[in-house]
Amino acid sequence: MKSQLTTFLAAAALVALLPAASLALMPYSQDFEGLDADNTAALADDGWLVFGNVFNAGGDYLYGYGVFAAPNDGGGFCQIATGEGGAAQGMQQLNVFSDYNNQDHAEGFIIEANVFQEQAIEAGDVDDTWLFEFDAKRGNVEGASTALAFIKTIDPGNGFATTNFITVEMTDAPTTWSTYSISLTIDGSLEGQLLQIGFQNTATNYAGSGVFYDNIDFRLDGPVAVENTTLSGVKALFE
Repeated sequence: MKSQLTTFLAAAALVALLPAASLALMPYSQDFEGLDADNTAALADDGWLVFGNVFNAGGDYLYGYGVFAAPNDGGGFCQIATGEGGAAQGMQQLNVFSDYNNQDHAEGFIIEANVFQEQAIEAGDVDDTWLFEFDAKRGNVEGASTALAFIKTIDPGNGFATTNFITVEMTDAPTTWSTYSISLTIDGSLEGQLLQIGFQNTATNYAGSGVFYDNIDFRLDGPVAVENTTLSGVKALFE
């Protein structure tokens, strides 16, 4: 009897320790309170990246530049802001805006700035739905400037073509904090592609384009699957 009880307890313990199904995509959350607002590498060290696209006034694509580590110096793309939060946002937030270091602003070209986190999609992610949730409020969006948040997938095997671009419009967001969310279900065609969550701003002639973000949460929408392992299979390890 003692031997059977020991085997059962050991098997139960092993079941409790079994990992969830192997996933390439990992949850990410950030409230920016733990980042050093004075460190120009603070966002880069947290995995944030930037990429720029440039269009002429007629909307024709001219060129792209990046991917670069995200700056935190106020000149272009993004910066940790302080004092813009409410009770739920705390003292520090992410401010996303156009790349004002790009001098083609003065030429009347449209500068599109993308600030994002990026992960790879693998087979274990197929059929999972991922939720991207965040708080936001409009900053100094002016004139023809626009802003949005996105979940994007791109295909490195096909010239980095965009295969999904799910957005929520932030151009006319209120100047008070609200919570937003978008989601994406991973299908088999996305295996081997890249998934990005992030924010995009466009501006020209140095017009204001800033939006504040906080309490970013990227997570599985629903229960996490577990490996298909039976208790009898676990017990066999002890026989």
